[in-house]
Amino acid sequence: MSLRRLLLRLPRYLGVSGSPRRLWWSPFLDTISSVGSWRGQSSRSPAHWNQVVSEAEKIVGYPTSFMSLRCLLSDELSNIAMQVRKLVGTQHPLLTTASQRSLAEITELIHTALLVHRGIVNLSELQSSDGPLKDMQFGNKIAILSGDFLLANACNGLALLQNTKVVELLASALMDLVQGVYHENSTSAKENHITEDIGISTWKEQTFLSHGALLAKSCQAAMELAKHDADVQDMAFQYGKHMAMSHKINSDLQPFIKEKTSDSITFNLNSAPVVLHQEFLGRDLWIKQIREAQEKGRLDYAKLRETIKAGKGVTSAIDLCRYHGNKALEALESFPPSEARSALENIVFAVTRFS
Repeated sequence: MSLRRLLLRLPRYLGVSGSPRRLWWSPFLDTISSVGSWRGQSSRSPAHWNQVVSEAEKIVGYPTSFMSLRCLLSDELSNIAMQVRKLVGTQHPLLTTASQRSLAEITELIHTALLVHRGIVNLSELQSSDGPLKDMQFGNKIAILSGDFLLANACNGLALLQNTKVVELLASALMDLVQGVYHENSTSAKENHITEDIGISTWKEQTFLSHGALLAKSCQAAMELAKHDADVQDMAFQYGKHMAMSHKINSDLQPFIKEKTSDSITFNLNSAPVVLHQEFLGRDLWIKQIREAQEKGRLDYAKLRETIKAGKGVTSAIDLCRYHGNKALEALESFPPSEARSALENIVFAVTRFS
């Protein structure tokens, strides 16, 4: 569907019951469906995930990722963008919708910047086979500069939205991201240091900071831009929060539920199934299992994976994933039925279906 046809269709959609006729779902769906384009995050069945994201994109009107070359090189989209610029300084409602679209792009910019920064290599752990040290140092500098450039553009875009609360929400989400990544790095398990004791409650707190806060607060900000009240904003926040948590647990589960898994594949010893396995097993027995899986100073992940699969951690993680998915669906019940709400529901189903 072309953007022009989409704009002609938009007026037939209704807003939240009891509130002005606003496109409550449009920025909401923009923000949520942009998750589908986040590199390195989607690990579920590619066909099913791509299908639900594609359906969401059809409702929005065109691919939600601002990095899509198909969009950037579209003559029609470029012409419309030039016409929209003529409206700057007016009170035309189309401008409000374009601010909401920008919010989804800003959210993706921040997330991409984080991924780029995470690509920095620990030079102290390098081996000669990894490549020349100078090249690796140069790569680190490029990663830092590229990530900072994306963050700077995100900040500039936030300022252009001219909404103090939205700026505050996204700034706090960025702070949460930094704090969450710091905790992840400080407790990340290494082969020579695998004794961090992380309970599931701590895991949830850290996961929300590093994976859920940005999406949750972006959804809330979308409702703020659409000028909806605090109750509607909270429901959007709850959807984003629980959707992100379910998404992360699904990602953590992949090494344990894939039919074909390489014996050489590693997994995070602080991922949800492992943390739950440790809680059921007890700390002492968990350490014993790790030591039994070590061979010549290295951890045999294939052996440890089978040990974990034999316990309750994997099934409990699946239950936890579905719990957060159900919470996300409960939040959506506050919004009127529409094809957009159905698309948001299908995104939840895509990350909570394991058969």
